[in-house]
Amino acid sequence: MTRLGYQIPNFTYPDVDAAALFPQLIEQAKAAEAAGFDRLFLMDHFYQLPGIGDPDDFMLECYTTLAALAQHTETIGLSALVTGNTYRNPAVLAKIITALDLVSKGRATLGMGCGWFELEHDSYGIDFDTFTTRFEKLEEALQIILPMLKGERPTVHGKHYRVTEAINSPAPQSKIPIMIGGGGEKKTLRMVAQYADESNLICAPHEIERKLAALDEHCERLGRDRSEIKVTRLVMGVLGRTHEEANASIDDYMALHGWPAEAAELMRPMMTLGDPDSFGEQVQAMIDAGLDGITMNLATAAHDLELIGIAGEICNSIIPH
Repeated sequence: MTRLGYQIPNFTYPDVDAAALFPQLIEQAKAAEAAGFDRLFLMDHFYQLPGIGDPDDFMLECYTTLAALAQHTETIGLSALVTGNTYRNPAVLAKIITALDLVSKGRATLGMGCGWFELEHDSYGIDFDTFTTRFEKLEEALQIILPMLKGERPTVHGKHYRVTEAINSPAPQSKIPIMIGGGGEKKTLRMVAQYADESNLICAPHEIERKLAALDEHCERLGRDRSEIKVTRLVMGVLGRTHEEANASIDDYMALHGWPAEAAELMRPMMTLGDPDSFGEQVQAMIDAGLDGITMNLATAAHDLELIGIAGEICNSIIPH
């Protein structure tokens, strides 16, 4: 289960071209593992997201890259944060996550979401559908994937997917945890209560307690033991050795992308920003609100490997083992 996750959401770094990109990711993954992060996450997107970069920025396919990083790490777990369900046939996804588990010697987690980035869907010719339909597809996909990961041969003739005695051989090396990402209180957290081992919340810090209460209610209604589910939150971290350095990393990031300075002001409210002391205080407040852990990124300065170590030291001193 995720206690302290490290996400790599950005593949654009100063003076790093395509040939040098994967070696840089290896260094980040190794630094996160050494710093005590227990799970490494990549985004499952084909275009870079608004607010992080531009559509034509570097973006590596998630599961190919995770499998490659598995060969350069030893203990850290590996997952998408989160898989866009619309991008792959669910039976094929069960095979993909099983392969990742086997090549990593039991380190895979299956993070799932319904998909949301319309530009990718339109550009790649993938049906975007309605919000309701995407949730229907996610739930139907889980009804195929979960049995396949347990060694069963499901037959599902559903509204959106059809499989007939779908075989998944060889089986995963381990029981692959299921994480569902998002913060929707009616649908997403109900699906967490019904299907998942983990929840990764996307919400503002002041919303954490309300989201946890909603999950509690779903678990009670469905007869699920709430203690079986671990809850983390995605944190956009902007950490510096000093507060000034943290702020400067935002300015540098804006300049790297050729964005106006005003763009930084739109991003700041979403960030956990500061020097080690203030950063730690903000993480502590999230844990005090009831989280079991956090998953964080250092989108503006992930190429500074020393900061990954500092972030791990801060969070490991706060989050209960």
